[in-house]
Amino acid sequence: MSKMNNPRTVVVVGSGNVAESIAVAVADSFSLELVQVVARNEVRAEAVAQVVGCDWCADMSEAAEADIYIIAVSDRAVEEVAAALHRPENSIVVHTAGSVGMDALGDGDRGVLYPFQTFTAGRRVDFSAVPLFVEGSDEDTTQAIEYVANALSQRVYRATSKRRREIHLTGVFACNFVNALYTMATDLLDEREGLPFDVLRPLIEETAAKAVEATHPRHVQTGPAVRGDKAVAERHVAMLKEANQQEIYKLLTEYIWQTSKKI
Repeated sequence: MSKMNNPRTVVVVGSGNVAESIAVAVADSFSLELVQVVARNEVRAEAVAQVVGCDWCADMSEAAEADIYIIAVSDRAVEEVAAALHRPENSIVVHTAGSVGMDALGDGDRGVLYPFQTFTAGRRVDFSAVPLFVEGSDEDTTQAIEYVANALSQRVYRATSKRRREIHLTGVFACNFVNALYTMATDLLDEREGLPFDVLRPLIEETAAKAVEATHPRHVQTGPAVRGDKAVAERHVAMLKEANQQEIYKLLTEYIWQTSKKI
């Protein structure tokens, strides 16, 4: 394949949540052809291949020929997998990691196709709405990766490795940390009152809906911290038994108070 042509055939390398979601999106695309799923976990490789209806193999040295190889594995495994992967000299290889540079892919035409979304086993994502951040080793390669990205999503952006790391950081705050707070709230509710997560569900849904609809989440912040109600905050801290929970409460309360003054 010449880099001036648009990539058509795709091999997805990996069998985790991200790999499966990308494989499904490629298989659903009108302009791309999913040739194969390659993963060292034979059971998962076969399972993903069955979902999307393509070939699979567990040996990186036996990967099928394709125009582009999408490595969707854990950050720490990218370099090892890329080194083991057998691919045509004129093909492109990309990874999907938010915090790994292109150099982990070795030499040749390479880049990044980073989906800014959370993926969970068994949960299908509308990939057309997922922001995809792309980077290539040169302009021709970047354009080729953009072609693939545009075949998968309506939201495609260019991002250097530095910019992508910053974006990944924001995702940790907006997704991972928020979900950890859901977990903490659920555990507190269960331990203290024996109540189920369903009690929190309407509150979580309304809070998320308001944040998404607002021009800035800060504008819909509520609670004692926004009001500067120190008495309530102090009582809450005293109710928490674990020091780390108390520290989290204090830090977030102070952050909300300081940022609410900017409204």
